[in-house]
Amino acid sequence: MGDMSGPEVAVFGAGAVGCYFGGMLARAGISVTLIARGRHVEAINQHGLLLERGEGYEHVPVRAATDVSAVRPAQVVLVSVKTPDTETAAYTLAPHLAPGAMVVSLQNGVDNAAQLRAVIPGATVVSAVVYVAAAMTAPGCVTHTGRGDLIVGIEGRPDTTMERRLAEIAALFGRAGVPCRVSATIEADLWTKLIMNCAYNALAAVTRMRYGRLAHDPGIRQVMKAVVEEILAVVQATGVALSTDVDYVSAAWQLADGMPDATSSTAQDLARGKRTEIDALNGYVVRRGAQLGIPTPVNQALHALVKLLEDEATRPTT
Repeated sequence: MGDMSGPEVAVFGAGAVGCYFGGMLARAGISVTLIARGRHVEAINQHGLLLERGEGYEHVPVRAATDVSAVRPAQVVLVSVKTPDTETAAYTLAPHLAPGAMVVSLQNGVDNAAQLRAVIPGATVVSAVVYVAAAMTAPGCVTHTGRGDLIVGIEGRPDTTMERRLAEIAALFGRAGVPCRVSATIEADLWTKLIMNCAYNALAAVTRMRYGRLAHDPGIRQVMKAVVEEILAVVQATGVALSTDVDYVSAAWQLADGMPDATSSTAQDLARGKRTEIDALNGYVVRRGAQLGIPTPVNQALHALVKLLEDEATRPTT
């Protein structure tokens, strides 16, 4: 793997999202190390990462490790752990980060970058909004079923050095065939993604249905509308300015057109008996609503239903 091709990249928490974007970078000749769980690491080190996309399979040669110290040479660290693990990930990463490394949060939810910054005060932490449908379908195998684009940015006003570094990140992904744009309003973009997640994730998990089926049911469309309107009220109360020329309810309904066969990460987690990210999705909306005095009954109901399913799914079988 040549080092002529830009910075060293490490992916910390290489599940479906991390393996997809890490795999795309690696197949473009960029030096990538995936830090993942044992069975994926074994398979990747033996056969490469198996990347399954619309046009077929390919084996992508890429380094994989289970030990976090493998991030040491990386100038760019993509963090794609589950949202409940963000703080733990930050403590685990902190002693191993190279000075000046850029940490990019490829995660769901609104406040991951803030959590990472709180633990790693010296680090440059970038937020990324991720739109991709991908799943780990076997050890060392990631299957891509929709989209695969990123928006990157930093909260507040970046200085010129930061602007340059954001442009470099976007260019790095661009070279790998991953559309990536730099946003000056990343908080609004993170909330927009949260709206889409909250409209689909829990409903797909509770009904076990794919996005296309959900978005075509008249009753479910009304539930989605209520979810979105509650979040818009919360966002307004936080003072974050969303785009005035987007109809967020229509945008939520239309999301399924681009990925009708997608199933939510929440549904995938429950099927595997794993904890979900629901506390950082509908649960986050409920908490922020409570702080700001905004009622969020539909988000609360979806959160409670998924928590109940999660309790059942993660209960040890005797």
